[in-house]
Amino acid sequence: MSIPDQPKRVIALAPSITEIIYAIDQGHRLVGVTRFSDYPSQAESLPKVGSYIQLDLERIVALQPDLCIAVKDGNPQDIAFRIESLQIPLYAVDPRNVEAVMETILEIGNLLNAQKKANTLSNCMKQRIQKITQLTKNVQKRPHVFFQIGISPIVSVGTNTFIHELIGLSGGINLTQGSVPYPRYSKEQVISMSPDVFIITSMARQAIFNNVKKEWQKWQSIPAVRNNRIHLVDSNLFDRASPRLVDGLELLLKLIHPSIWKKMLEHPQ
Repeated sequence: MSIPDQPKRVIALAPSITEIIYAIDQGHRLVGVTRFSDYPSQAESLPKVGSYIQLDLERIVALQPDLCIAVKDGNPQDIAFRIESLQIPLYAVDPRNVEAVMETILEIGNLLNAQKKANTLSNCMKQRIQKITQLTKNVQKRPHVFFQIGISPIVSVGTNTFIHELIGLSGGINLTQGSVPYPRYSKEQVISMSPDVFIITSMARQAIFNNVKKEWQKWQSIPAVRNNRIHLVDSNLFDRASPRLVDGLELLLKLIHPSIWKKMLEHPQ
């Protein structure tokens, strides 16, 4: 099915798509978003069409979109086929790494006639990333990082994740790299890894994650705990295929290489 030249009623079928559409100043086209689309704040007041893995087809149809933008890694394929069978144009993107996120921004810019803004945003992201990789490419000591995204069980991140890529770009070593995307660990296994930097992602349940941090702080044998390098961060900066991944990258540089971060602030050019 052909995509309209001037889509006026767009539904974003993932929070990352919502963020990209707002970032290229096309939020006025949105008539529906998924449940956890909470950034920017304007998105929270838009009609919801379920979560991105459990879409509400009736709600989507009722909003009369002339374009739905989906993600291949997340949106159920059967629902995507059903949307198309109802003669609703659907376009799917597939950003699996940071480079692909920048390409996705350009794709959505083309869809929504916002090529100039999309190009500017993509180029800005590229420059920020290049600056950090230049600063970290010759670092002698790359701290070992444990990045916790799940509490019970303890879950971390493998090689094929945004977080793994961001840790590498910011001059760290992901202790849990490997073929399993989201490996699980016991407390004893984590302690034996002796991470230099320990990062815990927090979402809405901030109090719970604070408690997790306090639990880990009892284990002074962990270098990250002993050196006060255990940190809570906002999960949405690290696991959404959105422009804010670069904010996440800059935050990781600050936490993993504070001296390089300080140098970057002192010499911004």
